[in-house]
Amino acid sequence: MSKNAQYHPTNDPSIASGKAADVIPGAYISLPQLLALRHKSIRAHQGQSAKVMGSQSGIKLSKTKGRGVDFAEVRAYQPGDNVRAIDWRVTARKNKPHTKLFREERERPALLFVDQSQHMFFGSKQRLKSVAAAELAGRIAWQTFAAGDRVGGIVISNDLQALYRPFRTSRAIGRLLAQVAVANQALKRSPRLDTQTSKFTGLEQLRRLTQSNYKIFVISDFSGDLTSWSEQIKKLARNNQVVALHIQDPLDKELPPADNYVITDGNQRLQFYSGKENLRAKYSADFAERCQVLKDLCRHESMTYLTLSTEDPNWDHLSWV
Repeated sequence: MSKNAQYHPTNDPSIASGKAADVIPGAYISLPQLLALRHKSIRAHQGQSAKVMGSQSGIKLSKTKGRGVDFAEVRAYQPGDNVRAIDWRVTARKNKPHTKLFREERERPALLFVDQSQHMFFGSKQRLKSVAAAELAGRIAWQTFAAGDRVGGIVISNDLQALYRPFRTSRAIGRLLAQVAVANQALKRSPRLDTQTSKFTGLEQLRRLTQSNYKIFVISDFSGDLTSWSEQIKKLARNNQVVALHIQDPLDKELPPADNYVITDGNQRLQFYSGKENLRAKYSADFAERCQVLKDLCRHESMTYLTLSTEDPNWDHLSWV
């Protein structure tokens, strides 16, 4: 990067070249790329099990034992047990009443909050944050669909929030991902827009769409007022499981190498020298503090906080169900 050159993510050769990676590189993503994620191989972590929180009938086994279609175990009869579940063979053999227990079938609908606002149109390694968020949404949607659960969500762009009710069909997922692609490709070098209100309005709309026991993935770089993020996420987590997926870029954490740079938000231009040690230290400390606030917010049994980077080379091993 030359002195006094205006930095923009699409100037980065690692993004422009799209060199070998098992994630989608570049400045933009297309619908065919999102649809193709359905056929991506998934190498889930061994021993990882899905915690099922749903309360509606579905195809996933819950850890709650009760009436259902899959036999779990036999135990001694207890007052209040359904007499129709008594196992008469075991009762006769042990000369004490025993009852059958079943695992209830439950579903866990997933809702995706996909941030494709202007602040996501940035990246320094491999791809932009907006592309990383779009791909992550596609991977989660297709994995959830393969597990037999419904998928819906909301796509946040610069000028609108597109809400999609959860359905268990590939066509419904296609509509959601099509809107993700449209919002992604609409991003450009333009004057900075006030997208913070749009994000929080979108979270409120998503909350009204939920009933209870949904799994909600919030995919964003969480820019803006952390108090507002905290308030909205806490509301979502009252009756649902929330996974906060923090999309980061190396330049979020640390300033570029010592040099003179010019940056702009479309309205104002600012020149600075990145070699000042106190400036570099404060920049890194401010970002670490934001991450810690988000991490502390998610220290609750119904919330999870994870970070993912634009420079991650492979997401095939990640399982979201």
